[in-house]
Amino acid sequence: MKTIEKNQNLYTKSVQQYVHQVFETVKKRNPNEDEFHQAVKEVFDSLVPVLEKNPQYINQSILERLVEPERIVSFRVPWVDDQGKVQVNRGFRVQYNSAIGPYKGGLRFHPSVNASIIKFLGFEQTFKNSLTGQPIGGGKGGADFDPKGKSDGEIMRFCQSFMSELSKYIGPDTDVPAGDIGVGSKEIGFMFGQYKKMRGGYEAGVLTGKGLGYGGSLTRKEATGYGTVYFVEEMLKDQGESFKGSTVVVSGSGNVSIYAMEKAAELGAKVVACSDSNGYIYDQNGINLETVKRIKEVEKQRISAYVSEHPDAIYTENCSGIWTVPCDIALPCATQNEINQISAQMLVSNGVKAVGEGANMPSTLDAVETFLENNVLFAPAKAANAGGVAVSALEMAQNSARLSWTFEEVDCKLQSIMKNIYQNSKQAAQEYGVPGNLVVGANIAGFVKVADAMIEQGVI
Repeated sequence: MKTIEKNQNLYTKSVQQYVHQVFETVKKRNPNEDEFHQAVKEVFDSLVPVLEKNPQYINQSILERLVEPERIVSFRVPWVDDQGKVQVNRGFRVQYNSAIGPYKGGLRFHPSVNASIIKFLGFEQTFKNSLTGQPIGGGKGGADFDPKGKSDGEIMRFCQSFMSELSKYIGPDTDVPAGDIGVGSKEIGFMFGQYKKMRGGYEAGVLTGKGLGYGGSLTRKEATGYGTVYFVEEMLKDQGESFKGSTVVVSGSGNVSIYAMEKAAELGAKVVACSDSNGYIYDQNGINLETVKRIKEVEKQRISAYVSEHPDAIYTENCSGIWTVPCDIALPCATQNEINQISAQMLVSNGVKAVGEGANMPSTLDAVETFLENNVLFAPAKAANAGGVAVSALEMAQNSARLSWTFEEVDCKLQSIMKNIYQNSKQAAQEYGVPGNLVVGANIAGFVKVADAMIEQGVI
């Protein structure tokens, strides 16, 4: 018996060394790409027990193949501003993995966009899309263009220039982009129009997140925020808890945040704080969501404008301070790495019960470790925020069938998908000896489907 245990321990150690070696190669081949390294490490740390039980993944070099995108496109995006001056930005598209379907993932317009950001998002998207159960592979893209402060004419000219190049690499059965930070229905509309003009045909399924009048899906706007809350509610139910009567803090005030707040409130929670990149508001009476929607979606103002209409509310500069607000449930829905270890410790000290990631990788690795060590229920991004891309896949299905479903039909399908993601992540964690750890469970469940498809399709 001792010999068997000793041999098993030696094998486990050799697998750990193999994973470490592959990760070190990733760092050497992708220098100074910290976000990409972080995303890869989180997944790799989860996969040791899978590789122990399934040596074919090692023999077929699945890890080495997974960390290399199938294709990366970087291109110049020239456009003319309202003063007649030529501006130049850099565009990207990472077609990361197509083992289970066409590349699928959003476009992000933000000054922070670079190769590392796009690669980390594409890597994450591969497993997230796998978890949805839909036939979609992983991709991501965007540009270091900042739509804030730009006129509609400037945004249109940028989007048209961007799509003039991107159109060479996408299509309904090849790569289907969508929106992300800085890319909403307006930007999608401009890009769709340019694609249609260049292709000379109406390929509705080439982009998702479209307007309802030309192939968009009901519930798509709400899907990521709603889906995050649906996932967290399933996680809470397993512990005899719920959103009802809970105090909730939601970072951000964009699309994901607004609809996470809306669904949490519908389930009986009181949302007391939200933010933008400048600062955050705290309203002990509960955030008035209609005011936030008007300020952010219609008037395009900063969140600080909220306090002029709600004198009991408090506005504080520095958005990271939102995590000092005591709450039962925290929903980080703004951007990557917004919760560091210090913020995580503050949340724990203030009695947080659950954290649900609505943004992509909003918690640093040591923040996640802090939550897990303190028995905080933790819903990782690749599982919890998969609702957006799930409904994007449903939009693709509606486009292919030349029909549209009602809001209730899509919302029902979304709820079912989020419940399945939770159950599959939970079961994978139990199967591989880490019950309750949804980080590991989600990584494993997403990985196995992609890895098996890659093996079946040969070395390509």
